Amino acid sequence: RKLLRANQIKPLKLTIRCRGIILTPDASTALSPADAHLASKGGLAVVDCSWARTAELELSRSSPGPHRRLLPFLVAANTVNYGRPMRLSCAEAVAAGLFV
Repeated sequence: RKLLRANQIKPLKLTIRCRGIILTPDASTALSPADAHLASKGGLAVVDCSWARTAELELSRSSPGPHRRLLPFLVAANTVNYGRPMRLSCAEAVAAGLFV
C-alpha cells in the first residue's frame, strides 16, 4: 500500500485481465529472466492480500491472465516474517520480480 500511496504502482480490479506477469503462489512455472519481455510489455502484478488467503479469492475463475508465475525460493526480510522462506510482503514480491 505504501507503493500505491507513492504512485509507484496502480491498482487493478481482480476482474481486469492482466497482460503481463501475475505473481501468485498457485502458479506452476517459476519466474525467470526469460519472462523479461512479458514484464516489459505488460507489467508485473501482485495480489495485495495475505498469500494464505489467495484460495478464497478464486483467482482462476476471475481469469486474470495467462502468465502466472511463482517466485523462486526467497527468504523474507519484512518485520513480520523475517527469515521465513517464501513469506514475502507484496512490496518484496514486486521487488524480487523486477530483479529477476
